[in-house]
Amino acid sequence: MEFKELIVYQKALRVFSDLEKDVLSIKDLDRNLKDQLRRAAISIILNIAEGSSRFSYADRKNFLVISRGSAFECIAVLDIISLSTKKIFSELENILEEVSKILYKMISTLNALAREKSRF
Repeated sequence: MEFKELIVYQKALRVFSDLEKDVLSIKDLDRNLKDQLRRAAISIILNIAEGSSRFSYADRKNFLVISRGSAFECIAVLDIISLSTKKIFSELENILEEVSKILYKMISTLNALAREKSRF
């Protein structure tokens, strides 16, 4: 599968693994926050994969936009968790920011390709 070779996919998998190890293992953490964070992290991965299966630029872009939104959601949940645990998750946030930047570039590229295609 081509999506498995994407750097952004590999980074998203790392985010999920690190979240499981460093955040979701915190025993006293609110169950709803854990669930929200887990679902958002999984959404990043799944939307990258599903978007890669689409044929049109618009379809691919939509899945990448959702994936990027889920990355932002993870950062917001980490901020909330930081308030209650007094732990800082800088490394995770940095990787999520990288994921977001790569997704933004991919979305911009798809937009440019779509505009180019519509000119013909």
